[in-house]
Amino acid sequence: MLPIPISSPPIMPRKKSGAPAARKIELGLLPSLLGYQLRLAQIAIFRDFAASIGAHGVSPGLFGVLVIIEANPGMKQTELARATHLDRSTVVSVIDNLERRGLVVRSAETADRRSNALHVTAEGAALLKQLKRQVTQHEKRLAHQLDAGERNTLIGLLAKILPEKR
Repeated sequence: MLPIPISSPPIMPRKKSGAPAARKIELGLLPSLLGYQLRLAQIAIFRDFAASIGAHGVSPGLFGVLVIIEANPGMKQTELARATHLDRSTVVSVIDNLERRGLVVRSAETADRRSNALHVTAEGAALLKQLKRQVTQHEKRLAHQLDAGERNTLIGLLAKILPEKR
């Protein structure tokens, strides 16, 4: 199958009143690159997420961590690191942040006191309930030009990109 050519309009400069317009920037082969299109989509998604959920001080990554901990009460930090594809030291700082905010608690595992079990607090669960509603609206905005079949196809296609690296 031949690749479908993808073209994006060149980046047009914004003209400030009285200032001469800068020259048009050509993007060369970038618009035809999957990685470039994914990155542009990610930027747009993160901007929309920040605009709609950012007031809570929760990034997409923190939201994901809270969702995973809620879905797996008592999980260990090493399990969370594996599930989020983060190194253990990064997970420790993420959990420190969530714990300081009162959203997550760590408790020593009874079987292995060197391990910590993670739980969402009542405050964390209340915030997560609110965030899930907002994220649902965010998702609707992301996919508003896709029908349900296209959305499912897109998710399936994205899952096929480097699955061995996920």
